[in-house]
Amino acid sequence: MEIRITGRKNPLLQQVRKLIASRREREAAGLFVADGTKLLMEAVEHWPGLDTVILSDGVDAEVPEGVRLVRVPEDVMASISPMQAPQGALFLCRLPEKTVLKPCAGMLLLDGIQDPGNVGTILRTADALGVPVALLEGCADPYNHKTVRASMGAVFRTPVVTTTWEEAKAACREAGIPVAVTALSDRAMDIRKAEPGKLAVVIGSEGRGVRPEILEEGDLELIIPMRPHCESLNAAVAATIVMWQMGN
Repeated sequence: MEIRITGRKNPLLQQVRKLIASRREREAAGLFVADGTKLLMEAVEHWPGLDTVILSDGVDAEVPEGVRLVRVPEDVMASISPMQAPQGALFLCRLPEKTVLKPCAGMLLLDGIQDPGNVGTILRTADALGVPVALLEGCADPYNHKTVRASMGAVFRTPVVTTTWEEAKAACREAGIPVAVTALSDRAMDIRKAEPGKLAVVIGSEGRGVRPEILEEGDLELIIPMRPHCESLNAAVAATIVMWQMGN
């Protein structure tokens, strides 16, 4: 059944704004927001928790039976969409149940990566290369609309695992998987010589790198060789290099 909304103060639209703005609101409601027609297609195909689809007048999209469909004028869509140039499709999905970490060799652990674009890009690349990823403390919300967009639908196709360093460390040790930490240090091993496909590798945050306690408790340190005048790499770029090396 299609519903039409023309008022910008409609309770559903007010809820959408709150969900976009606040992780706390998303977790309290058990819902998150994504936008765009391509991402909607991914959600229709891969996400069982599609709840509500909001479409601008004149925009058509496949909406499964049982999913609430709402039509709004273009100006109303512009008032709720987080995009500067809305595509005319915005939708609400139910948050998934927590996925338990299953450690394996050749996986990434993300530590404190706060930029949603970086987290989404890493999830997108990991999905393409078949690399498992777990998010440790301090990472951007994987269900922030910016993360979802940057992942290009990867969050719909592959379960996102969130855990703590203590849990990840214990699980890896129980499974007999060494934990390697990317670091700019003299004792770090060249990643090309380390066989990262046999390790769980920690990628640190954009500003401060991997937390000191993880550096201390990791089994070894890895470095991506760079020219001397370069201090560091973007977190998503570093993760991509590590993932590529895992498969070689």
